[in-house]
Amino acid sequence: MKFEKSNPILFSSDIKRSIHYFIEILEFEQSWVWGDPIDFGGVTKDEVEFFFCLQAQGHPGTWVTIVVNNVDEYYKKIKSNGAKILAPPVNQEWNMREMYVECPDGHILRIGQRIECD
Repeated sequence: MKFEKSNPILFSSDIKRSIHYFIEILEFEQSWVWGDPIDFGGVTKDEVEFFFCLQAQGHPGTWVTIVVNNVDEYYKKIKSNGAKILAPPVNQEWNMREMYVECPDGHILRIGQRIECD
């Protein structure tokens, strides 16, 4: 048996706003919406995908980890886009270099890359 993928479903108070933040600020590449009025949607970038559910399926303030290949490069990009950076990239003792980014609904993204620590 092989696990293939996990897709976090995040609480959203405004699906369009959530998608806009991930596309325009965090530089995700694709999005989709569902419902009339819209009550579900999602974004993708490479192999990472997030779903957003309107006023349900979770609570504001969920923490999610995203692993990238160059956290410092990504930090510079999203900082210049206006991302709410809670902490810039720092080497952690668990062999990750991580930064913390907050989304409009208070979700925290731990975005990092694997490193070798002494």
